Amino acid sequence: MNILVTTILTVQMLSALGMIGLILVQHGKGADMGAAFGSGGSGSLFGASGSANFLSRTTAVFATVFFVCTLALAYFGNLRPASSGSVLEGAAAVAPAAAPAAVAPAVAASGAAQIPSK
Repeated sequence: MNILVTTILTVQMLSALGMIGLILVQHGKGADMGAAFGSGGSGSLFGASGSANFLSRTTAVFATVFFVCTLALAYFGNLRPASSGSVLEGAAAVAPAAAPAAVAPAVAASGAAQIPSK
């Protein structure tokens, strides 16, 4: 189980780093107007509009992988075996010995509650 969680966590970290890199490489919406009027940005590796489609789709794939890994980690984080050794589960199983109101008359009847006078 620990190997699976470690693998999912590694995939989540790599997808997060991939998203960060792709988001930083992308240009904003205002940069498209410059390319339309003959700016130097249109002569890029992917062409005038190819980079936006490629980078945005790859970012969407990384985001999907990231969210699936997040859901899987949340699911595996909440799974617990029947006897997980939790302190709270053990405290709920032990019933209180007696109510405080029932203890006071028993102590008074035994004479232990009397205070010696001088």
